[in-house]
Amino acid sequence: MAFREYKIGARMFGIAFGLSMFITLYMATVSISQVTVSKVGLERQLGFGRIGGFSYEDPFLKGKGKPVKVVLKADPKTGAPMDATVAYVYEPGIPFPSGINHPRILGEASRSLSENKGMTLKATLQTGAVFLVHEEEQNGFLVPYIENATATRGWEPTATLAKVEDTDRHYVGKGKIMFVREGCWWCHTLLPEQTQDWQYFGAPPMLGDFNGESPTAFGSDRKAPDLTHVGSRNSSQEWMMLHFFNPRLVQPHSIMPRYDYLWGEKDASGNVINFDKWRADYNDYLSGKSLTAPDVPFPAKDSEARALIDFVLNLK
Repeated sequence: MAFREYKIGARMFGIAFGLSMFITLYMATVSISQVTVSKVGLERQLGFGRIGGFSYEDPFLKGKGKPVKVVLKADPKTGAPMDATVAYVYEPGIPFPSGINHPRILGEASRSLSENKGMTLKATLQTGAVFLVHEEEQNGFLVPYIENATATRGWEPTATLAKVEDTDRHYVGKGKIMFVREGCWWCHTLLPEQTQDWQYFGAPPMLGDFNGESPTAFGSDRKAPDLTHVGSRNSSQEWMMLHFFNPRLVQPHSIMPRYDYLWGEKDASGNVINFDKWRADYNDYLSGKSLTAPDVPFPAKDSEARALIDFVLNLK
């Protein structure tokens, strides 16, 4: 009979805790798994790749194993001119996103179109694939789906990427890794709250916008603007470049830290970046010895800074 009350209380607590976890985790998972993906959701997962954070193919968060978002202006196979088309290139060995590996998360309508019309079941990791996002009207609603252009149009991923100019390449998958690794979500959210937020930062995302994205990086403690639609509010690559190199160049009282180290050792022209001289020149500008701030070097195409800027500008 000793400690009988404690035993009963411990058992009741265990039952209550287990029930609450069942309701919170399992039942929510069942409900979310029945949500139909949106066009934005397909674009997110295809652009970010399998995992937008720590993964076994990228344990040190360097942005490895990610697809490349490209803008095609000519057919990669025939060379014939075409309207600007966004495609997601997965070279051989690059892991596919959840919508390809686990198509049930797309919702029945999107899954059926993707598999039957888009031929996504023919995508293989060994050969890679080029994916497109389309919409088709069904019962008065637009249903988004994925097209495996490698199977439907013969667009080979490596050959497709080779025919795309650097200005039409966007490393958003690698950029999200930088966003997560550098702790940008500690201050910035990717989920506008209610009322005033919607007026300033734009409409909140829908549940289907996150099918297949992992992690979502919503953030929880905002100390800076929400970035859900920042690419629509400010699409200037040059402004973003200045902002990340030294935020005080564009916002004198910004509390955001510098991310100039993401530039690496060389700029886009292959010249070695002299950070000490740049900071000395910047201090002269702050003290009034110089009338203009020093020029910010353009980041190299394979730099982490370039990828982070691509990711932020992709948020629309």
